Amino acid sequence: MTYTDDREFPAALAAAMSVPFDYADGHGVDFEPYPAFLSAEDTTDWFQAWTGNTELDGDAFRVFGQDGTGGYAAFWLVRPGRPVEEQPVVFLGSEGETGVVARDLADLLWLLADGFGPAEAGSPYATDWTGHPDPARTSLAERHAPARHASAEAVVRQAEDEFPGFTDTITSLCR
Repeated sequence: MTYTDDREFPAALAAAMSVPFDYADGHGVDFEPYPAFLSAEDTTDWFQAWTGNTELDGDAFRVFGQDGTGGYAAFWLVRPGRPVEEQPVVFLGSEGETGVVARDLADLLWLLADGFGPAEAGSPYATDWTGHPDPARTSLAERHAPARHASAEAVVRQAEDEFPGFTDTITSLCR
């Protein structure tokens, strides 16, 4: 697969990441957005360390933020020829958690609007998480993805249904 190495955020992602996330002493969203995608070199370094496999590169990911433990949220570039906005969003946690959390940027916007971050949506440790809808992010989702309105639960379920093999794929790369 060949992708461009553009590390600038799409406009809708930049807008969503510019709204501060409130951790609220553990009751809010645990997410620290980056100002641009992680560099290719840093992405490769991270992915090799995360998998223990130095034969890999990080070309299939565009990392855009992390949770407080160092788990990364990224676009997974598995749809050849499609822009990053149309790629699924995944979470790879610091303790080996993996999950597909949104089918694309539009779904991610609604996930965030419903008060969930990638870690809360993608970690098996967050099963008791209750999101708190975010009016600012809801406004962004309505502006950038009005036809895709969905609850966080529906967003995650649809992503998992479309990409059921993500965890197995990542596990097979680990050494």
